[in-house]
Amino acid sequence: MLKKSFIVFGIIIVLVLLAVSPVMATGQPTASAASGTPWWVWPLSLFLLTFVMGIVAIPAGVGGGVLFVPIVSSFFPFNLDFVRGAGLMIALSGSLAAGPGLLRRGLADLRLSMPVALIASVFSILGAAVGLALPKNIVQFGLGGVILAIVVVMIIAKKSEYPTVKVPDSLSTALRISGIYHEDSTQQNVDWKIHRTPVGLVLFAFIGFMAGMFGLGAGWANVPVLNLVMGAPLKLSVATSSFLLSITDTSAAWVYINKGAIIPLIVAPSIIGMMLGAFVGAKLLTKAKPSAIRYFVIVMLFLSGFRAILKGFGI
Repeated sequence: MLKKSFIVFGIIIVLVLLAVSPVMATGQPTASAASGTPWWVWPLSLFLLTFVMGIVAIPAGVGGGVLFVPIVSSFFPFNLDFVRGAGLMIALSGSLAAGPGLLRRGLADLRLSMPVALIASVFSILGAAVGLALPKNIVQFGLGGVILAIVVVMIIAKKSEYPTVKVPDSLSTALRISGIYHEDSTQQNVDWKIHRTPVGLVLFAFIGFMAGMFGLGAGWANVPVLNLVMGAPLKLSVATSSFLLSITDTSAAWVYINKGAIIPLIVAPSIIGMMLGAFVGAKLLTKAKPSAIRYFVIVMLFLSGFRAILKGFGI
């Protein structure tokens, strides 16, 4: 069943990429492509591709923006600014849908979120401004490097359900960042606290800058920092990360909106496709092996990151 699923995913991706084959060699539409390709092909192709992305994103444990920006910027004839703006809107739509429910259930913690969100939001605005000002080849090269770094993180990063925090640091104590959440799987209350808060805030400044600059969202980095560096329980880290995206990505998205880099014809089919795909992916999560799908995503990201670096060099 898993092999058949991969075959279906592969066929759909190949069909979508074949639809945009006139631009795969140069990254720019040729004259024949510009004159002979109906306008509706692009939003339809985006819908199909993002639908597949949504399916694999949930079991693979990555955000849709991380897949969207490198793949679409590599194989579609869109300006990179428009792709990054759409990537932020995709990450933002998912987090806004999930955030309120996570807060109501006590899985996302407001005291943990707000200091981190403040730092990440400020630097995401700065990153968005820098990304829009830099030459496209430099941004492409940087995007490729970040995507390959994400691949490395996905391969080597481990997770800890309940990290051991013997003594909270003075900053987290002063900010009263601690709490209790109810673990439904064990029907127990989990008492948690964090440490290494200053290190975590510095890392979130970097994460926010990268999220704004490349339009990737930041779920891929939020969880490892919250869980492995600061010592928050894994489920709390995942839920808080989803809530954080609704603040961080909103800040960066306003910069792209102000610059006119949000194009509805790109954003609308992408969000719809990603949402529908995520619904299917949530169903698939109960049957497929997440590790196998995760490695499929890693391969796709590696190829996209490598291609982005080549485009940065003008190849």
